[in-house]
Amino acid sequence: MRRTDRHPAPVKGTNPLWHMYRTVSFFKVAKNFIVIQIGRYTPFLSVKRWLYRTFLGMGIGEKTALALMVVPDTMFPERIRIGRNSIIGFNTTILAHEYLTDEYRLGDVIIGDNVMIGANTTILPGVEIGDGATVSAASLVNRDIPPGSLAGGNPVRIIYTAEQLKERKRTPRQS
Repeated sequence: MRRTDRHPAPVKGTNPLWHMYRTVSFFKVAKNFIVIQIGRYTPFLSVKRWLYRTFLGMGIGEKTALALMVVPDTMFPERIRIGRNSIIGFNTTILAHEYLTDEYRLGDVIIGDNVMIGANTTILPGVEIGDGATVSAASLVNRDIPPGSLAGGNPVRIIYTAEQLKERKRTPRQS
């Protein structure tokens, strides 16, 4: 189960997205949107990291690369933490919120050190991707990924854990 805080719709009988500016300031969303759009097209990784750290409050480790067109959460980017030396692939979306018909949910997204996220992946709120994990392209990350494992799919599933990979490397191949 993902770790999210659940909040009922502010006005009974209407969906919470209809009242989103009671949840988060319009001006915060507008500022974040502009910064994210600049960052999405910026080819300079250090500039993108600086923009996201400085103006969005995201935690991004040294030597971490967010590829072209990556979209961090527009409303709550400060709830995203990415470790050192990780790669977030082209057109990946990292969400820290989700609006449902009767409630909205907020959850921190924690991506560890030396993580590889494939292109076109969507990461949902409240998940943790452990150090050294790899997530294949076009995955929907709706649960935690253990450290050192390989995961992929929609919804994501664990393909190999770190222990299985080590065992596979130790076992001689049979012809």
